[in-house]
Amino acid sequence: MSSTHPQRELQEELAAVRPHSPGPRAWWRMTVAEAKMVVRDTAGLILPLGMPVLILVMQALAFGDEALTDELSVLDVYVLPLMLLMVVASVAVVNMPSFLATYRKTHILRRLAVTPASPAMVLVAQAVVSVVQIVVGIVLAFTVASVLFDASLPTDVVVALAVMGAAIASLYAIGMLVAAVSPTPNASLALGLIAFFGLAALGGLFGGMQNLPETLQSIGVWLPFGAAVEGLQQAWLGQTVDGQIWVALALWTAVGGGAAALLFRWE
Repeated sequence: MSSTHPQRELQEELAAVRPHSPGPRAWWRMTVAEAKMVVRDTAGLILPLGMPVLILVMQALAFGDEALTDELSVLDVYVLPLMLLMVVASVAVVNMPSFLATYRKTHILRRLAVTPASPAMVLVAQAVVSVVQIVVGIVLAFTVASVLFDASLPTDVVVALAVMGAAIASLYAIGMLVAAVSPTPNASLALGLIAFFGLAALGGLFGGMQNLPETLQSIGVWLPFGAAVEGLQQAWLGQTVDGQIWVALALWTAVGGGAAALLFRWE
């Protein structure tokens, strides 16, 4: 009996020092820390929060009063979907990958790998914070459009929200792929900007997809930005969203996310 007592005490001591899985408080603190990092990056907030509002105001002043139907204007159907997708793409494809590349470069992810705070917590926290950024950017853009230019909600709000959710998933998949293949923060920023402007250009940000050559139109509608813009426009008009749009968004989510998972390295 005396021999088992020290053994039991040793087991209790080992159990006491064994790392425990992070609880809700740890997840919350990680998310708050990520939020502070994002807020301190003032320049990084200009693209998703300031730029869409600036372009929206310029477009609205140019032809926002033009009526498209009895209840909807050009601003509602053509300008707002583009600006809302610009918010999503700038956060998902440019900002989020650059943070992850910085963490890899500074070995933060490697250090977390030997602690109970798994590196995956950084991914989840960054995703949560960036989704909050997207929500703030969308609310800000729509508030400006509603207050200053009497913009209208989509005819089918539920479908518009579904399209937006699918767009966020597909653009996040591309953003994770950018983070996976970028060796440095500068490379991540460069690749993210190239992807952002490429997707946006083929999605009609600089003049509408209908003004692009037919071949580029065909490509653009299969890319997540262009597909989401088309889907939001149809939701604003109360039309049935084409099946091709759902297929395109789902494919990019699956392929981009799968490729990112295969290629992503913590260091």
